[in-house]
Amino acid sequence: MKKRMIAGTLIFIIVILAIAIWLINKDKKLDQDLTLFGNVDIRQVSLAFEQAGRIQTLSVQEGDKVKKGELLATIKTDALRIQEQQAEAQLNVQKQMIIAQEVGTRPEQIAQAKAQLVSAEAQFEKAKKDYQRLQVLINTTSGQATSKQELDYAQSSQATAAAAVKEREANLQLLQKGARAEDRAAAKAQYQATQANLNLIQYQISQSELRSPVDAVVRARLQEVGDMTTAQKTVYTLALTNPKWVRVYANEKDLSQIKIGATAQVIRDSQPNQPITGKVGYISSVAEFTPKTVQTEDIRTTLVYEVRVYVDDPNDQLKMGQPVTVKITQVATKQE
Repeated sequence: MKKRMIAGTLIFIIVILAIAIWLINKDKKLDQDLTLFGNVDIRQVSLAFEQAGRIQTLSVQEGDKVKKGELLATIKTDALRIQEQQAEAQLNVQKQMIIAQEVGTRPEQIAQAKAQLVSAEAQFEKAKKDYQRLQVLINTTSGQATSKQELDYAQSSQATAAAAVKEREANLQLLQKGARAEDRAAAKAQYQATQANLNLIQYQISQSELRSPVDAVVRARLQEVGDMTTAQKTVYTLALTNPKWVRVYANEKDLSQIKIGATAQVIRDSQPNQPITGKVGYISSVAEFTPKTVQTEDIRTTLVYEVRVYVDDPNDQLKMGQPVTVKITQVATKQE
């Protein structure tokens, strides 16, 4: 009887333990880690000047951290500064010309032109009378009182004086009418062209400074002070680190278990007990062959999909190109 009771008790305990183990394992299966392999992505920006010139300063070295907008390098701008001064002087002259055309002729200028016209008319009247007097002398003395040369000179003086009167009259009319609309338009067009040229020169001067477009780390410094650079020649290479990208690759079977925003643990071989937390930020929709740089347990010819994990790494623990293991937490669907 006692044996039966002991056996029954043991069976009951075993059943209870089995149920408990099953329940525990069932809950554990709800949370699973998908293990993938990849590398810390190398993302970089190559910086160059927009124009040719001689490098004047280089402010940072390889490995330095730089902020967005920080000055990294400059080139000499002596020739551009001289061109800027010339353009500014020319612009000022053209501006004064436009102002003079818009204001119109001053009363003093018109009064002066009238006085010059009166003087020219007086000179014409004198020359005319001298010529007439000589003609009378020639006619009355049969050419004995004066010579033909003197008469020709007097006639020439009269013609010159008449031309001077016409010139003064035309000048007075121009002053009274002011500048023509065509002349004003031409002056404004010249002013605008000079202004555009000055803007271009000032833009070129502003581009003599090379600034960081983003927060980054200097990966390479490829030129030195005194070098002649061009628009196509890289001066600095910057590594983008905020956030850092980790590229991993998943096969089609595992792809359905990965969701955008899922938590991921990035594990380094050198520090396996210090994972860095990140989130899945990109899943490729195009299959590709496993890259040779990725160490996986699958065959190299297996088609996989690229997955990017975005990681904030303020302490710079992950290095560019470093191989890593990524564990992505998966939440399975609980069955009724």
